[in-house]
Amino acid sequence: MNTSAAPTTTSEADLIARLPAGFRWGVATSAYQIEGAVDVDGRTPSIWDTFCRVPGAVHNGDNGDVACEHYTRMPSDVALIKDLGLDTYRFSVSWTRVQPHGTGGVNPAGIAFYDRLVDELLAQGIDPWVTLYHWDLPQELEDAGGWPVRDTAYRFADYSMLVFDALSDRVDTWTTLNEPWCSAMLGYAYGAHAPGKQDYPAAVAAVHHLLLGHGLATERMREAAPRKLDIGITLNAATAYPASDLEPDLEAARRADGMGARLYLDPLVHGRYPADVIADLAQQGISLPVEDGDLATISAPIDVLGINYYFSQKFTGFAEDGSTVDAAGLPISRTLPLDRPRTAMDWEIVPEGFTDLLVRISQDYPGLPMVITENGAAFDDVPDDSGFVADEGRTAYFTSHLAAVATAIEQGADIRGYLAWSLLDNFEWAYGYEKRFGIVRVDYETQARIPKQSALYLKELAEQHRAR
Repeated sequence: MNTSAAPTTTSEADLIARLPAGFRWGVATSAYQIEGAVDVDGRTPSIWDTFCRVPGAVHNGDNGDVACEHYTRMPSDVALIKDLGLDTYRFSVSWTRVQPHGTGGVNPAGIAFYDRLVDELLAQGIDPWVTLYHWDLPQELEDAGGWPVRDTAYRFADYSMLVFDALSDRVDTWTTLNEPWCSAMLGYAYGAHAPGKQDYPAAVAAVHHLLLGHGLATERMREAAPRKLDIGITLNAATAYPASDLEPDLEAARRADGMGARLYLDPLVHGRYPADVIADLAQQGISLPVEDGDLATISAPIDVLGINYYFSQKFTGFAEDGSTVDAAGLPISRTLPLDRPRTAMDWEIVPEGFTDLLVRISQDYPGLPMVITENGAAFDDVPDDSGFVADEGRTAYFTSHLAAVATAIEQGADIRGYLAWSLLDNFEWAYGYEKRFGIVRVDYETQARIPKQSALYLKELAEQHRAR
């Protein structure tokens, strides 16, 4: 078995070697993608349990019923993180495992799993990082209207406190939401993710209520915190490059940046939605359902901003025929290739977009520490006879993106750590089990875990960093 790490260029290696002292090295997962045990110990269906049963919604009809059996294999998975020399583990909590109906009291058997997980991590010297919501809304709350309905924000805050009350004596870092853009847009506008709706005004309402839920939970956790804790949110963001300096291209990039990044960052940090995005939505007859006091709640101070990055894009405001408006009179926006290599997700590999994004956030939203809470790539892994995967493409991806992070730090960005996505091959949402992001291969027939070349590479980097 070849366990050597892929070679790096001198400049990339030097950049990574200069990452600051105290920099976190870790991995991330989410509950529905790895836990399995969907009907065990009182857990009830989430929107993803339901969505997976919709014909054609998920590749191959796959679902998370078994996934990686993390619910029963958790101690050995924690030991694996320890063996890889990583110091931080970001995991999400299954809402319906802790609060089966989306309302009411805590489910003792459900919260007990996360209680054991936190204890196991601490016993191994690994810092637990809790994400309260990673897309698995209780189906009962979706039946009542889901995130487009204001009440869901309050239900989320109540659920958050059930988890916080149980674990805040030992967990120092808390993330409210993972990627609210995906929850709102993929779930309610484009129908690609659970609950599979296609209602753009409802998706915009969901954006606001997700952010409101974040703010309500943040305020309550801050008030109840037993000591100084780090509370934040994780956003997926990218750099939107204009195809040219022509006005339609500049405007297309502005609109993409507005809906993808500033619609979330501006209210979280500045307590207001960006005026240009409000105007863009008004052009479509859509408004955000803001009530008095909402923006003050949403902008409750946070201690850390999680950034998930996978790719950047180039935008044009011209249709192929040269027109700049569509049949409804709305501006054209479409993507063009950057002519970069692509991952198995067909995402272009753009590490300099990562640097540009991180530096831009540090300049436009100063004083906000960042941690890379997800970054990684799916490739078509080919195991050898022993099951080992020499994933040179993924290893090179980590190299280029860690160097991009280091470059951003040297340009003034305050970035405290890097959590690779993901620890394990797992249920990749609408792609089912076809796409593999793990640094550890999972044989889904036997549930055997085998660290890939990329895992050994990250272990080597973490050990070298600590040794300095």
